[in-house]
Amino acid sequence: MIRILIADDHAVVRAGLRQFISGHSDMTVAAEAANGAEVMEQVRNCELDVVVLDISMPGRSGIDIMSSLHQGSPDLPVLILSGFAEEQYAINLMRAGASGYLNKEAAATQLVNAIRTVAQGRKYVSPSLAQLLADGLSAKDLDQPAHGKLSGREFQIFCKLAKGDAVTQIAEELFLSVKTVSTYRTRILAKMGMKSNADLTYYAIKNQLIS
Repeated sequence: MIRILIADDHAVVRAGLRQFISGHSDMTVAAEAANGAEVMEQVRNCELDVVVLDISMPGRSGIDIMSSLHQGSPDLPVLILSGFAEEQYAINLMRAGASGYLNKEAAATQLVNAIRTVAQGRKYVSPSLAQLLADGLSAKDLDQPAHGKLSGREFQIFCKLAKGDAVTQIAEELFLSVKTVSTYRTRILAKMGMKSNADLTYYAIKNQLIS
């Protein structure tokens, strides 16, 4: 039996997923969470095989939550189920440790397949993400989106900078030194060919990485 944690701040979404999953005899919803604190609490207190995690969560973002899960429970698969298109986030989150990424508009059968795949310790790659990866392997760096050049940690910090978080705040949240975060910021700006945090914010809004 695959024991699943559903992490989404919308009760209707959680209820729909629970009802759908209940129709499959090899999986069960063992816990639910509406925010980052609840996710971490459920992971500590419940026996789980898969976490189905939304990116847009109140308080700590899904990206931060996934990073903490990957560090504290590296063998626990995290399947991202998000309303954001795969080309916006998927590759960066897979680099950061996600076991799979699925858009909320995907067919229900894809979700079941994804849960079963990651529960077996494998990576789930949807057909559309597979095409993105194939295009990335064959395309020149100049043809790739600027944020596609970032590592998982760089992308996490990029999103925080783009939202207007200060370097000191980011350092505190990620348990890093201010100097380390500043180094990451310099590296991010260089990789993306930008000069300021304002440039990062404009880019993130334009590419629908933040709202």
